[in-house]
Amino acid sequence: MQTVIIKYNAGNVQSVLYALERIGFTAEVTDNAEKIEGADKVIFPGVGHAGSAMTYLKEKRLDKLLPSLKQPFLGICLGMQLMCSHSDEGDTDCLGIFDEQVLAFKSKEFKIPQIGWNQISSLKTPLFDKVAENSFTYLVHSYYAAVGDHTIAETDYIHPYSTALHKNNFYGVQFHPEKSAAVGEQILYNFMSKIV
Repeated sequence: MQTVIIKYNAGNVQSVLYALERIGFTAEVTDNAEKIEGADKVIFPGVGHAGSAMTYLKEKRLDKLLPSLKQPFLGICLGMQLMCSHSDEGDTDCLGIFDEQVLAFKSKEFKIPQIGWNQISSLKTPLFDKVAENSFTYLVHSYYAAVGDHTIAETDYIHPYSTALHKNNFYGVQFHPEKSAAVGEQILYNFMSKIV
């Protein structure tokens, strides 16, 4: 099975690669369109700024390719946000795979960004097989996608929001499975072995 991790102007790629190796899978880090198109599984991680990330994707012409892919596709953190239609971060038009808008957290009582462990609930799809309701995952983010038609997991911080999205072959998670211990490893394993 050929798995690619998309290389673009955002960090955290290596930690996803190592997380896959821990559960017995290998992947290639690339921004080559032919390799991405020919892969069996595509992972789109990211930590960074939505605007600069979209600029890089456009320079590589990946902004048109990624929404057209037919194989299982998993976006992580910024990767999931870039799969939405628009982000408040830098007033950025994104890939438009999901209809959801990415909004900025606003609160005088809660710390922003949300950094640390929080629970995921209302779990749907085989991505969460063998993952218990209210399991804890690790998050670092100042922006969120609202709960909508594509929501397959929710987290409550300031208010409920989408901690995972799904549409057709596309999945996105706001949390970092590569940093979420056994729960995160199970979710990555499910994507690699059960999502077809």
